[in-house]
Parts: sequence; C-alpha cells; structure tokens
Amino acid sequence: MYFRDLRRGNPETFGKLNASSLQQLLRRLDKAFQAFFRRLKAGETPGFPRFKGRNRFKSIEYAYGDGCKLRQGENGRMHFYIQNVGEVRMCFHRPIPQNSEIKHAVIKQINTRWYVCLMVKLPEQIALHQATDKQVGIDLGLKNLLAFSTGELVNNPRWLEENLLKLRSLQRHATRQTKNSQRQKQTYSRIASLHEQIANQRRDYLHKVANHLVREFDLVAIEDLSLSFMNHNRHLSRSSHDAGLGELRQFLEYKAEEAGVQVVAVNPRNTSQICSKCGRIVSKELSVRVHACPDCGLILDRDVNAARNILVLALQSPSGRGGQAVTWAAAPNVA
Repeated sequence: MYFRDLRRGNPETFGKLNASSLQQLLRRLDKAFQAFFRRLKAGETPGFPRFKGRNRFKSIEYAYGDGCKLRQGENGRMHFYIQNVGEVRMCFHRPIPQNSEIKHAVIKQINTRWYVCLMVKLPEQIALHQATDKQVGIDLGLKNLLAFSTGELVNNPRWLEENLLKLRSLQRHATRQTKNSQRQKQTYSRIASLHEQIANQRRDYLHKVANHLVREFDLVAIEDLSLSFMNHNRHLSRSSHDAGLGELRQFLEYKAEEAGVQVVAVNPRNTSQICSKCGRIVSKELSVRVHACPDCGLILDRDVNAARNILVLALQSPSGRGGQAVTWAAAPNVA
C-alpha cells in the first residue's frame, strides 16, 4: 500500500520503477539487517549496513516477466525489454540452456557498461565428465600459482603487478586535478576501467584452469587453506589478492559438482616438510624452494613435493575413495 501510493504520487521517479523491483529492494534491505543482527547475537563484529546513496546504487532486480523480458526481433536478434525503458540490444555471454526457465534478472552497471544477469532454473542433467581414472594433488602458492603432483607448474601471471605502474600513474594524476572536476571524474573512470580489465583477466584465467582440472581428472585434492594469514600480511596481501586463490577454489568446486568430479580438501600441515617418497620430515625455510631428502635422495621442487603429499592425504581420507595406493614415477632432479 505504501509503495503503491508513493509510486502514484511520484510518476517521474518511483512511478517509473516496477512494483516487484521495489519489493526486491526491501528484501535486500531485510537481508542486510538480518545478517547484522545474526552477527550481533553471535558476538562477532556486526558491521552496521551501509547507506547507499544514488551514486553507489548500481543494480536493480526484477522478477522475470514482470517488467523485463527477452524478445526476438524480426531479424532474429534478441533484445531485452525493460519497463519504461524499452527494448535494448544485447550480446549473450553464452547461450541460455535448452529447456531451462528464467526466474530472475538483475540489471547492473559496471563503469560505463550495463549487464543483465539471468538466474536460470536448469533441468536435471547427467554429468558430462568422462571418467579418466586419474587423480591429482594441487599445492597453491604465490611464486607458482599451482603445482601439480604430476610435476607440472602453473605460472602466476600477476595481473595487478603487470599494471601497477600504469595504475599508480593514473592515481597520482587524479590527485593533482581539481576535486570533483569533470577531468578528475574521467581519470577515475579510467582507473576503474583498468581495475575491471585486471579482474576480467584474472577470472578468465582461473576459469580456464578450473575447466582443465575438471576435464582431466576424476579426483582433485587441494589444501583446506585459510588465506587470512596471507591476506592480512603486509608483505603478502597484495600478491595474495592478485592471485585469487579463493576464487579459484570456488570455481573449481562448483564446476566439479556439476561434472561429477570429486574435490577433497585436506589439512595442509607439514605437507611441504614431509618427503613424499619416504615420509621423513625435512625441515626447510620458506625461502628454500627445493626439497632434498637426505634419506632417500629425492630432489624436486618443494611445491610439487607438497602436492604429492596432499594427494596421498586425500586418498587416505574417508571421502577420498578408500585410500588407493599411489606410485610415483622417477622424479627428475632439480639443480
């Protein structure tokens, strides 16, 4: 009743918004306060919900079919209809799956671009993954993004580091311009676009790495790693956030669930110190990048040694298919 009267009394502002969109705004506000009181009762730092002015409000939600809808034009091109806006040309990120049902839509602005996120209910699907009978252990790091138990190392592209000089130059340029001037706003827009480009490069790369793992292996063993010790370290925090290790794990877990691939997270304690061949603990500082066992003579990259230990722990765990035996090929010596 309140919003109905408000929309009728303000036809040029609230009146242009869809009624269900206003309901979604109230639901978002309710979720924010529910989370606040939940943290307060749990004794955590609550963090009062932040007020979002119109300059900070970048998204709006719709129930699909009520104020928004996909439409196909006479030339076969798809358009997205928005109430009181009209039909907008659009480019699909990927095709909408057949026999699926669109339930919800979120329209959001990122820098100067507009995006529509469609939430789709999918039909039950049979896992498309072809069994390979292969397992792999993965050690996460900053020098090498990933180290596989097979001996393969995945380089860390360091997207932010590659663009840091340009980013700092733009930020210095913005601070010297007149505050709130049009030129300063344009410079801030360039800074935001550069950050968006870096984030897109990171996501694209991590998606490809996760897809490769899901296609090639039946079981993926990873570290059950808390990243707070790196994210809160003044020497490592920038590199840790740049690597996106938490994002990679998130991508890997949901892709593996869709494909029917098993992901097992194990305790990473001492995985870098234990020899993967004989089991002896060989203590070494973080700066020592080569594992050299004095007992069995095994010499290999310390991250690969850790990845092999991670896989063994995963196979021995109750969720790791009953502790299958693992035999390593002769490891090449690392000079």
